[in-house]
This record gives sequence, C-alpha cells and structure tokens, in this order.
Amino acid sequence: MKNATLPLLLTSLLTAPVFAQTGPPAGAPAAGQRPAGAPAGAAAKPILPSAPKGTGRLEGTVLDATTKKPVEFATVTLLPLSGNTPVDGGVCDERGRFALRGLAAGEFRLQISFVGYATQTRNVTVNSGLTTVGTVQLASSAQNLAGVTVTGERDVIETKPDRIVYNAEKDLTNSGGTAADVLRKVPLVNVDPDGNVELRGTSNVRVLINNKPSGIVASSVADAMKQIPADQIKSVEVITTPSAKYDAEGTGGIINIILKKNSLEGVNGSVGLAAGTRSSNGNGTLNYRKGKVGLSSSVSGFGFYSPNRNDLVRYLKTPGGERESLRQEGDGNTLGGGGFGRFGLDYDPAQYHNLTLGLQGSMFRNSGNYDQFNNVLLPAATSFTRDTDRRFRTQSYDLSGAYTRTFEQKRREWSVLAQHTRNRNVQAYYLDQFAGRSEENQAKTYREESDNLARNLETTLQTDYAHPFSETALLETGAKAILRRVSSDYDVFTSPFGSSNIDPVYDASRSNLFDYNQDVLSGYGTYGFSASKKVSFKLGARVENTRISGSFQQQEQDNSSVSQNYTNLLPNLSMSFQPNNPKKPGQTLRLAYSRRIQRPQIFFLNPFVNASDSLNISYGEPELRPELTDSYELNYTTFVKGSVLNMSAYARRTGNAIESVRFIDRNGVNNQTFRNIGRNATFGVSLFTSVKPVPKWDVSGNVNVYYVSLESPALTFEEGSITTSAYSNSGVMYNLNLNSSYKFEKGLSVQFFGGLNSPRIQLQGSQRAWTFYSLGLRKTMLKEKADLTLNADNFLQATRNLSSTLDTDQFRQVSNNYIYLRGVRLAFNYRFGKTTTQPQKRRRSIQNDDTKQGEGNGQGQQ
Repeated sequence: MKNATLPLLLTSLLTAPVFAQTGPPAGAPAAGQRPAGAPAGAAAKPILPSAPKGTGRLEGTVLDATTKKPVEFATVTLLPLSGNTPVDGGVCDERGRFALRGLAAGEFRLQISFVGYATQTRNVTVNSGLTTVGTVQLASSAQNLAGVTVTGERDVIETKPDRIVYNAEKDLTNSGGTAADVLRKVPLVNVDPDGNVELRGTSNVRVLINNKPSGIVASSVADAMKQIPADQIKSVEVITTPSAKYDAEGTGGIINIILKKNSLEGVNGSVGLAAGTRSSNGNGTLNYRKGKVGLSSSVSGFGFYSPNRNDLVRYLKTPGGERESLRQEGDGNTLGGGGFGRFGLDYDPAQYHNLTLGLQGSMFRNSGNYDQFNNVLLPAATSFTRDTDRRFRTQSYDLSGAYTRTFEQKRREWSVLAQHTRNRNVQAYYLDQFAGRSEENQAKTYREESDNLARNLETTLQTDYAHPFSETALLETGAKAILRRVSSDYDVFTSPFGSSNIDPVYDASRSNLFDYNQDVLSGYGTYGFSASKKVSFKLGARVENTRISGSFQQQEQDNSSVSQNYTNLLPNLSMSFQPNNPKKPGQTLRLAYSRRIQRPQIFFLNPFVNASDSLNISYGEPELRPELTDSYELNYTTFVKGSVLNMSAYARRTGNAIESVRFIDRNGVNNQTFRNIGRNATFGVSLFTSVKPVPKWDVSGNVNVYYVSLESPALTFEEGSITTSAYSNSGVMYNLNLNSSYKFEKGLSVQFFGGLNSPRIQLQGSQRAWTFYSLGLRKTMLKEKADLTLNADNFLQATRNLSSTLDTDQFRQVSNNYIYLRGVRLAFNYRFGKTTTQPQKRRRSIQNDDTKQGEGNGQGQQ
C-alpha cells in the first residue's frame, strides 16, 4: 500500500538544521525559580547568557532524602563564593540528574531547591574537565508529625510547557466522588449537569485513560465518567495543541486521565468506602513489586439515584404569528450502578528493556421509569400520557501490551504497542400509551418496544522511535494502524395499525442492521531543536489515510451503503521563547499552530431512531464526514515568588463541522439528527493563576472568555422534502472557577470549589447558564494512613434548571430540565503496605485520539 512509506517520507521532509551549541533548550526555567515542568529526559543545562565560558562540567543527582526517589525538575543554581548573582543554573531531568557545561574553573556555591523541600547549598570546585558532585539528598521542609515524615507535595494545579496538570489526589473534595466531579475542577474544562464534557467551549474533546483510548468511553463520555471513582485518579492533563505524534485530534484538545499506579517495593494498597444521598461507592487497590516484576490492580463498584422533572412548550411559526402547538410535562427517576476494574503487569527482563501488559474492564447499568403527558394542539388537538421504562447496559474491556527499548543515549527510544478494545451496549425502552392526562382507570391505546444492540471493536498496532541528534535536537517518528468494526442492530415492535389487539409486533420499516468499518493508517514525524538559548522550535506533520465502508442489511433505497476513502496532511508548529529577564524570572512565551481532523464516532453515525418520545425523535447520520480544524494559540507563563500565572489567546476555525440539526416533519414530529453543515470560528482568552497567600493556604482560579460564530447553509431533507433555512448564531461566552484549600493543625483541612458557566450559544438556540460548588472537610488519622472526608455539593439548592431554547424557521421551543444536584457524602480511605520506592522506567502507551465523541447518556437521548 502506498501509505506504508509515510513514516519514511515524513522523516525526510522534516529534516532540519541542528544548531550546535552549549546552551540549553529554550523553555528551561531560570536559576532559582520554580520550574513549569520539563520534557522527559531534559537534563539541566546552562541558562544564563552572562555565565563565564570555559571547558568545565558539573554533574550530579538529586534525590528525596526520605524515599530516595529522584526529585524531578529540581532547580540547580551555581553562585559565586561571595554575592548572590547566579553564574549558571538549570533543572534536573526525570531521573533527578543535572549537568552544567561550559563553566570556567574556580570556586563556587551550588544551591539546589524545589517546592516542599529545604534548600541545600554546598561549596564546589570546578575543574577544566568533569567535576562530579555525586548524590544530593533534599529533606522535606514539612514538620515531622506523630513520627511520620510528610514529604513535599505538588500543587493542586501545575502548568507545564505543553499542558496544564490538575493533581486530583491533592484535592480533598474529590473523595468519594466520580471522574465527573474531578473534571469539573480542571482548568479550561466544563462539565454540565448532564455530565457532558467541554474544553474551551467545544465538546469535540478526546478523553484518554492513562494515555490510551478505552472502550469505557466508546458509547458515552458522560456515562464513562460516572464509572471511574475519583479516589483512583492521580491527575488530569489538558493538552490544547497536541503535536503530530498524537492522533489527529480535533478542535478542543486532549483530556488525559491518569489513574494511580503504585511503584513502591513490596505489597501495598488501599480501600475506600463512600455513602451519599446521590451516589455511593466502594473501591480498593492491591499492588506488588519485587525486583524486575510489578503487579497492580484495582476494583470498584458504585450505585446512584437521580430523580428528574422537565417540561416543554413548542410554538409553530405561521403567517399569522406564533401558535402554541405542543405542551409536555414529565417526571421520573433513574437508578444505576456498575463496576470498574484494572490489572497491570510490568517486567524488566534486562537493562533497557521493558514489557507491560494491561487489562481493564467496566460495566454500567441504569434503568428508569418516566411518565409524560402530551397535550397536542396542532395540527389536530389530542392528548395522551406515555409511561416508559428505559433500560441501558454496557460493558467493555481493553487489552494492551507494549515493549519498550531504551538506550544508554538519553531520550533515544523505540517501542511497539498493541491494543484491542471491545464495547457492547444495549438500549431498550418499553412504553404504554393512555388517552388523556392520567393512566389511572384508563385502557391502553398503544404499545411500543425497542432494543438497539451496538458493538464497537477496535484493534490498534503502533510503533514509535525517538532519536536525539544532540542535547537540543530530537527527531520522533512512527506509524500506526487503527481498525474499527462497529455495528448497530435495532428492532422495533409496535401495535398494529387499525387492530383492536395492541400487543406489539415486529415493525420491519423501523428495524435494521447497520455495519460500519473504519480503517485509519497513519505516519508522523516531529523535529524539535533549539535555535538559541532563548528560542526553540518543534515542527511536525502527520499523514492519515481513512477508509470507510458501511451497509444496511435491509434497505431498498439507493443509499443503502456508505463508502469513503480520503487522505489528510496535518501539520503543526510551535515556538517557545524564554527572555530570561532577571526582573521577571521564569517567563515562557509559546506560539503554536496545528491542524486536526475529527471523525464521527458511533453516537453520531448510529441510524437507530429513538422514538420513546413520539413527538421528539433522534437518530444518527451514517454518511457524516470528518471535521477539519485549524487551531492557533499564544501562551505566556510566569512564576513570581511561588505563584504561577498562565495566560492564553487562542483561535479555532472549523470547516465541515458536525452540528446537531432539528426540524419538524410532515407529521409534526421534531427530528434531531446530525449534518456536516457548520462553519465555526472561536476566538478567546483564558487566564489561570495559582497563589499561596500563606504557607497553609492555596488558592487557584481560572477564567475563560471567548467569542463564537456558528454558520450553516440552507438544508433540504429528502424524506418529505423538508427544507430549513440557513442559520447563524454568535456571541460571547465565559466560564470561571475558584479552588481554595487550607490546612489546619492535627491533620484537619478544608477545601472549597465553585464554578460559573455562561449561557451556551448553539446553532439553533441557546442553553441556560449553570453553577456548581462543593465544600469538603477532611481529617487525617491512624498515623497518616487513613482519611475521613465529608463533602457537600450544591447544598443551597436541590435542583438546577438546565433550560434551553430552540429557534428555527419552523418553530420555537422552550424546555426546562430540572436536574437534582444536591448531595452529601461521607468517605473513608485507608492505605496499607510497605513504602520502599523503586525508580520507574520510561514506558510508552497507545493514544487513539482521532474521533469525535458522543455526548449525553448514549445515542438518541434527549
């Protein structure tokens, strides 16, 4: 196949001059500052242009004095024997190693510091050759409590050169919650009351778990976030402009959920229980590591309860003005639960060789009863009540394996990875219809049943290679194949028309089997290098060939099959500049551009018609094509006296965007489906800051303000010749949040989180603003091995009204959806086992982030 040569072509196209120099890559923190993070493998290098030049080298390693674990990115500063003006400096790499080069011989003071540790200073003599300092052990700056040393902790929020990291394990209000509770607190991320996830105002986000795609998110991100317990989440990474080594993700970026993985020698683990008014869960972990072998495992189970109530009013637009045509009122409840488990094995057969094997699985169930009264005024007056039982169940598993070959040469690496993912879900409903407002003492007039079995099989093969040409130049290249097999088998049973027997029978006109195959072959190359001590570049490109075939088992129309074959070239470029201004240390300016493709997932493609509400139906569109998006970002980060400030200006332009469209058909039914009709543009600014007013008080906040412009041409729907006008909508949106925590004495701490989201602008209407807040109180006990946490969410108001307005050329519709969000939960966590650390090797993992994901509780849900 011609695409098999893509990696070689990319490698040759991306060849660029390598600038020989002794200075560091741009983006390294200035001496004495707290670093923003550093690329894996980046050793400390000279960063001060005024440093005396010579042939001397100074090397050493920095470890935690208690755990003997490397202190990543510790700041190294070389000072004269008298005076405090730095001569040179840098940061440690991921193994705690530092190396200063080009030094003049002489006597100096070496100062090593990092947040949470006591600064250490020692005198050193630099010779004309190599001078080895040896191992430097940093002691925690925290006090010794009850005989247990508490080591320095990461901040809740960290900024790094290409991402923002939210350390969920440091946020006590997460205890006993779910992944959805965690994501609400991540900078730049929004989670609405229904659980739908957005990043900088777009839902076109790829969610990864431990750098890999997962079957748990195949059908619904919102449902997946309910299944992962917050107590098993270590951190969440937000990457807004991914490089070419990532799959061609679309408009928003990547949200990578990192689950906890213990690397301690011996046996250790944890157990946790949480009981609450809206949900309860239990989880446990068990890990073992000895020598070259490590085993990790976790399991969790959960249950939740959610009452709901909504109403809807629709107005038809006629030559004489708006006329009320429909009024609906409904209420019900949903019960659900499930489990999530994972097992991992890693083995180091020899130096520079590593093998990993992982198995992850989940199951999720929910059921609910919903009563809805329908008062139809137009085109003919009638009223009826529908009593509907809904069922949803899904299960998935991910099986993955990887081999990683590292080398003595730092940052040189080769890996081969494979993964197989399976997701299977069933959606079903059973409804009885009665005349009038209530089913009491009323005979059934109509019955309907439906079930939809959807399967998603995905197999991935991948290889990557990274080769450093110098300490400031790195080439990365690789190839990948993703094979997807998707199917939707849906059957509908309805009461026979004109028959006195209303028992449902098979309805062939509304039933079908849809098979969909998607193969993606890709190759990429990226090249990063430093042009000077202050400026560095990273450029790359990814080529992806997509082949799609789809067919219906029974269909008489000409469009009974789908076939697509297209190839896309997706470039990206980033430039980093660090001015090294002594008055404003730690400044970094980054400019980035990327083009991304986003393919529709089964949620958007599934043609199954969900008609549980006969007046509001929804279905997917099998012939959807991918979106293409150009993203631009200018980012500035600075550190001042332990505080961080991050500012971004960004723009996104998307053509062929997938948008939800609604229209009224000849029968007066509101149809919701999807089309490639959007031309979207977003221009925004975001501001994040983290400060420490006093040593025990942490405060962080995020503000994101953006202008969105949505446009679409006029549409014609073939069935019934329904025509809709061209649409456009635009306006300013914003979201902000605040996170604050305070640590008292004797293991007591308190934390508050609050967020506000503006009304949402949509192509055919808008959605109401919403707020969310939580308060948590934690007590550490049993010699720091246990925590008891009390959390309260949205305790001032029981429900939130997620109201929305749809405005088309045919109708205007106002709906209110009252979602129960008040909750109180009590959580207990206990940790056990040995605590001897062992250094970790570099490991690679698959990252499939090329598809547009679904929203809400599965396809077809309103």
